[in-house]
Amino acid sequence: MTTIESTSQTTISSAPQFPTAGAGMGFNEASAAVVDYLKSVLPMGFWAVTRFDGERQLYLEVRDDSYGLGPGGSHLWDDSFCINMVAGKTPRIAPDAMAVPEYATAGVAKQIDIGAYVGIPITRADGELFGTLCGLDKAPQSDALLAQAPLLEILGMLLSTILDADLERTRQARLLERAEMAAESDQLTGLFNRRGWDRYMEIEEARFRRFGDPGAVIVVDLDGLKEVNDTQGHHAGDELIKLAASVIGDTIRDCDVAARLGGDEFGIIAGDALPADCDVLVSRIQKAFDDAGVSGSIGHAPYTVVAGFPAAFAAADQAMYAEKKRRRAQRLAAR
Repeated sequence: MTTIESTSQTTISSAPQFPTAGAGMGFNEASAAVVDYLKSVLPMGFWAVTRFDGERQLYLEVRDDSYGLGPGGSHLWDDSFCINMVAGKTPRIAPDAMAVPEYATAGVAKQIDIGAYVGIPITRADGELFGTLCGLDKAPQSDALLAQAPLLEILGMLLSTILDADLERTRQARLLERAEMAAESDQLTGLFNRRGWDRYMEIEEARFRRFGDPGAVIVVDLDGLKEVNDTQGHHAGDELIKLAASVIGDTIRDCDVAARLGGDEFGIIAGDALPADCDVLVSRIQKAFDDAGVSGSIGHAPYTVVAGFPAAFAAADQAMYAEKKRRRAQRLAAR
């Protein structure tokens, strides 16, 4: 049983150094320092920095010796304790979590045993919720846990401040990198070429993991290009590819990146996109294709911090081929 007692001066002097924000410290580095510090000075079974992605609560940085949870895990936000904490309906520190009705009836409490709970919001500069600093233990704690509120609030503010600085550095770096990668563009379409695509995925992988950003990979393959080349010539085929690229470029959002991967295949990295957002984007591309007289098969798959972009790309490519097969069968049946 893990319990929190009043922190004595002796305990403070022997505790790990309080996390400090060094110049250029990244949010992931700060998160690791904070949960390491808390696991030492407030030894609850689980400490984590989490991300709210609009649907789920994702674990970014975890120190856990009670629940078997790790980075990349998640649960529905609607099932969480934090949804009520952030709304101000429940206390940020609950030494006996099951004495709080909203916590006792939360979905996550039906999945794991939670005796004590700590939740501190992590916000962006504009006040928008990013996630939480969260602590759990299977056993209820003494009321001494309540005395740690000032420490926990300071750590939450520290993470919020570093998050905002890191997000701004990331935004500026993306702008610079896109300008520098202009040379890695496909001559026919003006989109990134395969080399630019691979490089961009590699760069973004670390950032998506650092912030737990939601996203997806979309793969598009044109239907009937060989027939166009055979019957109308390669110039007509090139014009079809250029038209498809133009439609894709006009349809995707500013936060998305498109590339011509080779031949008549295109890839899109959809940033800040939940599965439902990606469904909408794919439908919009398909409609724009139909309006422009372009026939193409589209597959997509969500990005996860566990599997990363390579797995999402492979899943999207597989989904695209399944869609191409379905569309081909549909055309044959219509003849």
